Amino acid sequence: MRRLYLRIYLAVLVSLAVFAVCSGLVWRQFGDAGPAGHAFEVAATLAQNILPAAGAPKAEQQAALEKLAGNLRADVALFAADRSLLATVGEQLTLPSAGRDRGGWLRHWGNAPAGTIHLPDGRWLVARVPRDRWHPGFPLFFPLVPIAFAVGVGAYPVVRRLTARLERLQAGVESLGAGDLSARVKVEGHDEVARLAESFNRAAGRIEELVGAHKSLLAHASHELRTPLTRIRMAVELMKESADSKRKRDVEQGIAELDALIDEILLASRLDVVKGREADEEVDLLALASEECSRYEEAELEGQPITVRGDPRLLRRMMRNLLENARRHGAPPIEVRVSRAAGTAEIRVSDHGPGIPDAEREDVFRPFRRFAGARDNPGGGLGLALVRQIARRHGGDARYLRREPSGSCFVASLDASAPDNAS
Repeated sequence: MRRLYLRIYLAVLVSLAVFAVCSGLVWRQFGDAGPAGHAFEVAATLAQNILPAAGAPKAEQQAALEKLAGNLRADVALFAADRSLLATVGEQLTLPSAGRDRGGWLRHWGNAPAGTIHLPDGRWLVARVPRDRWHPGFPLFFPLVPIAFAVGVGAYPVVRRLTARLERLQAGVESLGAGDLSARVKVEGHDEVARLAESFNRAAGRIEELVGAHKSLLAHASHELRTPLTRIRMAVELMKESADSKRKRDVEQGIAELDALIDEILLASRLDVVKGREADEEVDLLALASEECSRYEEAELEGQPITVRGDPRLLRRMMRNLLENARRHGAPPIEVRVSRAAGTAEIRVSDHGPGIPDAEREDVFRPFRRFAGARDNPGGGLGLALVRQIARRHGGDARYLRREPSGSCFVASLDASAPDNAS
């Protein structure tokens, strides 16, 4: 019963059943009131006029009762005021409870109801129609069964339609939360659910506009940074002969870092805009890792050849960012391992640096994150954030593992469900 429409539908059926039971109890308790009760009073007066006096011999009362029962063709019993049996015809009948001082119906489950008449002289007359001639009054209750069935069947599509709109709204919210900024829901009706759908569509449209403007601003700003960066590089080339060598190296290093940051910003913007992979080729991860590790003297590579399908340019950037992160924030030697595990290809890059606190192991993948207490740390930039984006673009993910006694290990997993042609 975790589905809302089932809970609402069950509430409707339970309410209908409670109404039917309460109606039956009310009829059973007060069904003799009104015209029915007055009819019993009239019948009591007529019966006393037909029957002999209360003090007549039992034989006379028995004869009169047999004549009355023959006309009624029913089981009849006559009781004295003290509830002792005076005469009976047919099956044995019983009196109502002692607390009941007026006539009415005696209803027993499975038996025909018996009518009791309290005569003015205190005697009790009880009569019951035999089962073979009984046309019970409560079959009038039977039409409630198809009515209840009709209500139950008719309520289901109404309830289901209401909750189906809520489910479509939930699917739209989940799509928006998953990154589909174009997700919208159909507005149906004019009630609160329809107004909620309209509000969601307005909010989703506003979010899409804001994110689009942010991406556009980021992309344009990155491109605009290229112009002054080019001018600075040209100025450095012109001042090579007269500039101090240390200052020149510092400027060149700053330019290189700025150039790399712009490349990463442009790549991050492109990954946000383009949902699929721009290229889909077979890539040998071990060969790619070997090419990138050759750029670092302190890098050690081991593993097995594994072929995955993906964008070789993005995979190369992911590998380079992992190695660069280990070089900048860790300590040598840098250990790289390529392996296969349960349908995935894993790239592990480990170092022997101070490591990252467990409380910040997820923050390490946030763009430009800074660790607590590291005032001189320039921040992590976009390197590891791009690693996770690229890994997820290839059906995997990226995570951080702490090494003992010290060091860090970053694991990038990729989908390798395709046949391994290289092994």
